[in-house]
Amino acid sequence: MIGMLRVGLTGGIGAGKSTVANRLAEHGAVLIDSDRIAREVVAPGTEGLARLVAEFGEDVLAADGSLDRPVLAAKAFADDESRRRLNAIVHPLVGARTGELMAAAAPDAVIVHDIPLLVENGLATAYHLVVVVDAPVEVRVRRLVTARGMAEDDARARIRAQASDEQRRAVADVWLDNGGPEDVVLLDVDALWADRLVPFEANVRLRKPRPPVSPKIADYDLTWPAQAERVLARVRAAAGDLARRADHIGSTAVPGLPAKDVLDLQLTVSTLDDADTLRELLSDAGFPRLDGDWCDDAQDGTGTWPKRLHVGADPKRAVNLHVRSEETPAWRLALLFRDYLRANANERDDYRDVKLRLADAHADDGNIAAYADEKQEFVNGVFARAEKWAATTGWTP
Repeated sequence: MIGMLRVGLTGGIGAGKSTVANRLAEHGAVLIDSDRIAREVVAPGTEGLARLVAEFGEDVLAADGSLDRPVLAAKAFADDESRRRLNAIVHPLVGARTGELMAAAAPDAVIVHDIPLLVENGLATAYHLVVVVDAPVEVRVRRLVTARGMAEDDARARIRAQASDEQRRAVADVWLDNGGPEDVVLLDVDALWADRLVPFEANVRLRKPRPPVSPKIADYDLTWPAQAERVLARVRAAAGDLARRADHIGSTAVPGLPAKDVLDLQLTVSTLDDADTLRELLSDAGFPRLDGDWCDDAQDGTGTWPKRLHVGADPKRAVNLHVRSEETPAWRLALLFRDYLRANANERDDYRDVKLRLADAHADDGNIAAYADEKQEFVNGVFARAEKWAATTGWTP
């Protein structure tokens, strides 16, 4: 599915997810509805329905030969083992049908997978982007009571049984508030489509990196670690067994340190051959590789240490992914630099002052090359002091 942008769309019951899904479909997204597929794979005459009857009994059939869902629910949700038996039948069929629909989409498609239990089933890393639709609990309860005819106690129980707001926020790249008038959230969806999803798809398909960033320094953002962890989860999923470790590094990984709003991440592999093996896998996952001979300067002045550099294709979330091998010390030094600044506030503040001064001096450059070059002398000094600190404290990666 090279080039196909996969968007996971989720949200709690009553949040109005279908409003967002339908608008994205109007823009041209290929909408794959998990609930609809779950009904289709157990429709009359299907293998799924036959297997449910064999597993749970003839009485799960209604008089017209369709699935009697309340009867099945009473049996399948009676205990954990029965629920596992149900899932073992339905989930593979839903997964297979979902795969067929994705494979049938055009190479430049934006696939929106409407999946209510994305969070509960731990599926966030299967998508380039996760969009969560939310609304205040009282709004959701009112919608469920008035639009679906639920009893209020039942509506509240259904909401409590689903993932919490904290669990959804942990995986949400985009959070859409659908608690107000419909036209407000539709404007947000329109902007999401035009400003993020369309260019994101093109960047993945064309292996096109984001534009260069300026050396503008932003105040420390408390959400940077959580953003980094969401991206790292996708990196780990793409790299699989070839990943020795994956870490948030650089200035955005140091609490309290102002930085360019770019997440620096490090994927450590055994060899550069492994890094080259991962080129297309990481590119497909939304991190196209930059061509060229990318290297880290050896701290002892003996030359350079080669690495591979990938960048994020998401136009709204700048990412540098440094793929380094254990064959050089560079992977360790990146972690040492981060941890030393975390542990030494005076060094962190001195680094802040250097960054702010140089960023101001190079604000009109249009790239960060000169900024980075001038900063290196200070950084090398930090490396030397950090090594002494590591020897004294017993620090290891």
